[in-house]
Amino acid sequence: MTVPTAPPSPNPAVRGHAPRIGLLGIMQPLYDDMIPGITEHQARYAARVADRLSGVAEWTVAPPVRGREEAERAVRAFEEAGLDGVLVVMLTYGPSLRITRALTGARLPLALANIQPEPAVSASWDMDDMTYNQGIHGAQDTANALVRARVPFEVVTGDWERPEFAERVGRWARAARAVRALRDLRVGVFGYPMNGMGDARVDETSLLRVIGPEVHVIAPGALHRTMAGLPEEPVRELMSWEDSVFDVDPRLSKEEREDHARMQLGIERLLEEAGCGAYSTHFDAIGEDGRFARLPMAAASTLMAKGYGFAGEGDVLAASVVYAGHRLAGDGHFTEMYAMDFPSDSILMSHMGEGNWRLAREDEPVRLIKRPLGIGGLADPPTLLFRYRPGPATLASLVALGGDRFRLVVAEGEVLDSPALPSLEMPYGRFRPDSGVGGCMDAWLRAGGTHHMAMNTGRRAEDWRVLCALAGIEYVPV
Repeated sequence: MTVPTAPPSPNPAVRGHAPRIGLLGIMQPLYDDMIPGITEHQARYAARVADRLSGVAEWTVAPPVRGREEAERAVRAFEEAGLDGVLVVMLTYGPSLRITRALTGARLPLALANIQPEPAVSASWDMDDMTYNQGIHGAQDTANALVRARVPFEVVTGDWERPEFAERVGRWARAARAVRALRDLRVGVFGYPMNGMGDARVDETSLLRVIGPEVHVIAPGALHRTMAGLPEEPVRELMSWEDSVFDVDPRLSKEEREDHARMQLGIERLLEEAGCGAYSTHFDAIGEDGRFARLPMAAASTLMAKGYGFAGEGDVLAASVVYAGHRLAGDGHFTEMYAMDFPSDSILMSHMGEGNWRLAREDEPVRLIKRPLGIGGLADPPTLLFRYRPGPATLASLVALGGDRFRLVVAEGEVLDSPALPSLEMPYGRFRPDSGVGGCMDAWLRAGGTHHMAMNTGRRAEDWRVLCALAGIEYVPV
């Protein structure tokens, strides 16, 4: 069986798109008299590079820039077009001072492609060929200017026609897309953060200034009013869709399912109205309000599957990194480390009942169950139950270190094909770190890694490293 696909969200903040990248080709007028037509010749080279990379991003290729005004105009056009990043390609040597203002003032993530038209130096080369292929020292001049200005950027050196070059540019492009999305992100918090949970606390001004997410508090009363005002038709449609894709527990009453559906639809409507791409709920804030019958467990799972960032207990940091995981690698998932299993050298991963079912095993149905839960003091919350899909996986924890310092702690490993735990009625799986439980946890704790985190399938540490390099976040692999 295949894992279900969630209906698309009407919220622009969570709609996916391919990375949109501007290619900025640099040269100078010095060579026009020496090699007539060189500008047009190198413009065709830039177009070929973009065409070769069409599988990893959508490209906007600027005309070759040869001076300060042209460079600033091209970068400004990229920004106004809402692109995700700028790939700088030296079409010939171009003195860095002519583009320094454009690049150091750019609001878009940057990468420097250290490439040349021909992959090999040939005995047939003349001075024209030397000029066409001399981008390397322009790249050095430009990189030096960026380093001096303390502007973060990625570098990709290689043969632009080889698949590994496209793979590296694609990784940077996805990271640029994620960084841009984080800079525009609003995180909705329903109620208030859990009291006493220190590793989830953050200076909201620093988070906004350094990484980008803005915290937007939503009163539980707004959710209650929105739920009550929903028409019957979308509620019925959601329940019918769940019947078609999940194994629905017959013990769930119509009342329980309708209440859950109204919570999910109400949360999404409020997030869309506020422009939020991520959110967090806290069980006490919902339970203490007095107007709700149950916690929105299944809602969180399906909204994650739609592309929303999510975290429990009012954790803005974890909600942001789950959102980034969607944009960076696809299907971000919220989880935490529940217990260590030393015989299998693995860690039991789960949370109270929320999890992105896009990460579910493909050989078992995703179940919508009636599940008792004492936390929150409310009635049984419908919960989506599944086991994590076996295979490579990566954990990422966003850490606030105080002031403007942020750190990302990342662990690569594998979700094990381990025996089921029949009494565990929430999404779960066992994660074996590449560095072993002891080594991983020693390093995780020394680095201050939090207890809430994002999980993605695949080995994604290098993806996260590039994102950190672009966003000014310290990267700590464990």
